[in-house]
Amino acid sequence: MTQAIRLARPDVGEAELEAVAEVLASGQLTMGPWVGRFEEALAAAVGTADAVAVSSGTAALHLAMLALGIGEGDEVIVPAYTFPATANAVELCGGRAVLVDVDPDTFLVRPELVAQAVTSRTRAVLAVHLFGRPVEWEELQTAVPQEVPLVEDAAGALGATYRGTACGALGLMACLSFHPRKIVTTGEGGAVTTSDEGIAARARQWRHHGWNAAGTDMPIPALNYRIPDLLCAIGTPQVRRLEELLAGRERIAAAYAERLADLPVVLPRADEGDRHGLQAYVIQVADRDRVRAELLAQGIEVQIGTYALHLLSAYRDAGDFPGAKHAFETALALPFHSQLTDEELDRVAAALTAVVSK
Repeated sequence: MTQAIRLARPDVGEAELEAVAEVLASGQLTMGPWVGRFEEALAAAVGTADAVAVSSGTAALHLAMLALGIGEGDEVIVPAYTFPATANAVELCGGRAVLVDVDPDTFLVRPELVAQAVTSRTRAVLAVHLFGRPVEWEELQTAVPQEVPLVEDAAGALGATYRGTACGALGLMACLSFHPRKIVTTGEGGAVTTSDEGIAARARQWRHHGWNAAGTDMPIPALNYRIPDLLCAIGTPQVRRLEELLAGRERIAAAYAERLADLPVVLPRADEGDRHGLQAYVIQVADRDRVRAELLAQGIEVQIGTYALHLLSAYRDAGDFPGAKHAFETALALPFHSQLTDEELDRVAAALTAVVSK
């Protein structure tokens, strides 16, 4: 049988193994020194004053909304094409996720539609750098009143830059994910990055049951969104290798671009002056479901891009979003990780060529 080509594979090695062994030998698997080391490395990589590590990217989004005080009657603008956690975090706080359509070619929220969606109840905009492509940040800033904070869903954008500034440092705060399909992984994990002391303090309090900084009182009932030292021991050397990891993905992306240049597909790219974070290699192709099924049958792991939220039952009454619908119907994530071989890339390209030529 032909061996399957995996969709994703974390790039971990000796440095991560040694760090995990150190934690196991210490006997302190959580609330130890590695969480702080991981947070310091993240803040340095992004260029913010602080980073608050948590148990998942979804937890980071939830904490971001809680730190802003989002509640009943509040509206937060969210792209209609994104992983559902972006909108769910708003709804879980009692707020309303106001969906706004995306550009079907870039997958990114359209700033002019954001401007139209702002009301007196708008408390924030959650902008998603989807698959690692930076949002057109300056246009987004001009689309909303100055008092409405911009929050980055940078779950797949660690390492990406907008006009030379790292994604994760553009808004009031940003939310990162370290799922195994992300460039930096802890297995499961996330973080809130910010240079606002108050936001960081509130995120830490909500992360740890509501305890105050001294641990002497619990002013609010909150959550357990802590991340173990064991996972931070994996993530810390990963962050230190960020440039190496991104360069490896850029090499694979360039190899794909060369092999797929003549096909009737749209390849991922970033705007001039930006750097794509390449969380995934997502192309756009006609008859996506047929193409996906035929590639899977050949042992090539492919996946949809992400979800058009208004096509899910939870958000079905949100309206009509043709850009999101088109993106959902055409986006296809190809196998993408730094350990793909030339032979595997050739096999993917040959199979895709055959399938789209039918």
